[in-house]
Amino acid sequence: MITKLLPTLIFFAAIGAGVVGGVFFAFSNFVMPALARLPAAGGIAAMNSINITVFTPTFMTALFGTGLVCLVLIAGAILGWSQQGSFWLLAGALIYLVGNPIVTMVFNVPLNDALAAVDPASSNGATVWTTYLRDWVMWNHVRAVTAIVALGCFIFAWR
Repeated sequence: MITKLLPTLIFFAAIGAGVVGGVFFAFSNFVMPALARLPAAGGIAAMNSINITVFTPTFMTALFGTGLVCLVLIAGAILGWSQQGSFWLLAGALIYLVGNPIVTMVFNVPLNDALAAVDPASSNGATVWTTYLRDWVMWNHVRAVTAIVALGCFIFAWR
């Protein structure tokens, strides 16, 4: 049964990885540089607002729903290892899972929580903002690259 569903699941994983990779690519390339140009208090306020509004069903489905699909794809790749594209399928699913849901929960969310806890107008706020920009953006680059690489793997698996 899972082998019959694999093409559809690969399609949805590719779309999800592409959407997530695009969002993170945009943040790395112009959203965060724009926020970094603001005074610390303004940048913190804007980012805290983004961190609240990101919790939409659409984006959470793209980020974590794709992760759930990847879990099924890992099983499918292992069970059908002799099938063409299984290596790419396994690689894409693992790269996406580690690089996106796991990196998000282990690195980006704690940084978001620390930013939300600071007084934006304080000198400590400016220090936290400087560190946040460096660390959060680095981990966001990881998320963008791994989602795009996973998309490529899913395309190769599809062939």
